[in-house]
Amino acid sequence: MAKNEIPEKPYERFLASGPGSLTDAELLAVILRTGTRGSDAVEISARILELGKSPRNGLLSLYDLDIRDLMKIPGIGEVKAVKLKCLAELSKRMHEAGLKSGFTANSPSVVAEFYMERLRHEKNECVLLLSLDSKGKVIRESVISRGSVNRSLAPVRDILMEALDAEAVNIILLHNHPSGDPSPSGDDRSLTEKLRATCLQADIPLIDHIIIGDNTYFSFKESGFLHG
Repeated sequence: MAKNEIPEKPYERFLASGPGSLTDAELLAVILRTGTRGSDAVEISARILELGKSPRNGLLSLYDLDIRDLMKIPGIGEVKAVKLKCLAELSKRMHEAGLKSGFTANSPSVVAEFYMERLRHEKNECVLLLSLDSKGKVIRESVISRGSVNRSLAPVRDILMEALDAEAVNIILLHNHPSGDPSPSGDDRSLTEKLRATCLQADIPLIDHIIIGDNTYFSFKESGFLHG
């Protein structure tokens, strides 16, 4: 840069060279638009990216930080904090929308990829039931329970009643491990066995139980615990 040359601002560089030319902090600065006395929008954005804890730092920190965390940064008020949280939510929904167009629950990896971005960032356990038709299409997605890490997953009866109400042909159970490690616990294995046996009697096979971790997953079907 020549002496006394004014640095090109992120917005202007976006127009000249596209979004790929911007750093993560500069992209956030375009969203924030303004800074504060003593700090421009890029400097404030850089502080936001420094708040996360490894390995979920940088842009991933936007999933974990709440509005109060963001508002501790000088120059971030309620409006800007809400914008940033909406940006994180949009990124998850865009990921899901991109997959959904061709989504059929025909393999554990496909199902895990589809739900990874939503569930891997949950701070508490969330149990989902996927009710499928004869072609493997999801006809209903049901939230069975939300709770703390130590809470039992869900009553088998509640899961079966929801599957019957959806007129499911097959079902898949999903839940997340907030720790990031998808390895099944003893309770996970016990629930899966009870649900498998109950669903067989109701002629609605449980074809998989998938546990979502941090960018990884465990499939009871792939492990050989479930067949079909």
